Amino acid sequence: MENMEQTMQAILDRNARVEREKAWEVSWTRRLSITVLTYLIVSFFLWQLGLPYPFFQSLIPSGAYLLSTLSLPWIKRRWMKRFGSER
Repeated sequence: MENMEQTMQAILDRNARVEREKAWEVSWTRRLSITVLTYLIVSFFLWQLGLPYPFFQSLIPSGAYLLSTLSLPWIKRRWMKRFGSER
């Protein structure tokens, strides 16, 4: 009986961890952190290459990343409606 309780607690602990990880994956903190890091890294490389307006040009890839994260939930919902029930 004690083994079954330990197993159940292990499953509940795992589910809680998975829920926290999923919350992190869709959080604005994660999205903005990646956007800022992308901007800084691309700015540095463009600046090192001596290209004009590196800080302005770095907005393109970082902005594209942020826009892609905004559109993916909408695309995912459509995909789930179409293919989710088949699996």
